[in-house]
Amino acid sequence: MILITGATGRIGRELVRELDAAKAKVRVLVRDPARAAGLPTSAGRVVGDLDEPATLTPALDGVDRLFLLTPGIGVDQAANAITAARDAGVRHIVLLSSIWADGDPVPAMGRWHRERERLLEASGVPATILRPGGFATNALEWAPSIRENGYVVDAIGPGRAAAIDPADIAAVAAAVLTQDGHEGRTYVLTGDEALTTAEQVQIIADTIGRDIEVRAATTPEEIVRSRYPGGAPKPLADAVLEAAAVMRADTTGVRTDTVERLLGRRPRTFADWCERNRDALRG
Repeated sequence: MILITGATGRIGRELVRELDAAKAKVRVLVRDPARAAGLPTSAGRVVGDLDEPATLTPALDGVDRLFLLTPGIGVDQAANAITAARDAGVRHIVLLSSIWADGDPVPAMGRWHRERERLLEASGVPATILRPGGFATNALEWAPSIRENGYVVDAIGPGRAAAIDPADIAAVAAAVLTQDGHEGRTYVLTGDEALTTAEQVQIIADTIGRDIEVRAATTPEEIVRSRYPGGAPKPLADAVLEAAAVMRADTTGVRTDTVERLLGRRPRTFADWCERNRDALRG
């Protein structure tokens, strides 16, 4: 039995579908069963909360593999899940971390991810760590500005990044969860096109059939809003500013061949993702 956390999010939904197609036995942990209504009916539902350790014991009953995705910048939810999984005898945990968890020193954007990794390493439970780069879905944060203003704020200028489609992250996670031999591995996942913001915006413009202006960010506040239009708490805002500076300086873009090695195909392109999400990009 595989237990999926974060099953109603962008990666989790794709992962449950991948596992359903593979005929794997799956259970999803949800706080609100209504949010799981669109998931495959083959996936069992269990109500629980990563903030409430007592709810995790029944959720993990009979589970031998766990996909662990925790949101935000804290580590308490991961600690609760890892402890409960160890006590329940789970044999393999696949943790969704971040490419930012690497480095010496670890950048602020990756510190909570790295702390979650350390908690998992210390637990003694066999584990696989997935470290994806930026998600293609981050482009959805530009949709309100595209719709209302006709422009996108560019925080990284000449910097390049190889955004990955969450569906590819899910496909890798499904393979790792259903195959042997991935324990003890850390996989860095990226797309294979290193694009600037302006190049991404042009692909979006071609997809939705409208002109979109690209405006360089001129203040730290604009940089934060380019990623979190509603604002962000100070620790996260500081991490965003540091990450933007690092990305601006990277005019090559980190790319790995991990997706192709594990799945036997190249990652989906940003244009592929835009085409599938045309309506959402239009707003």
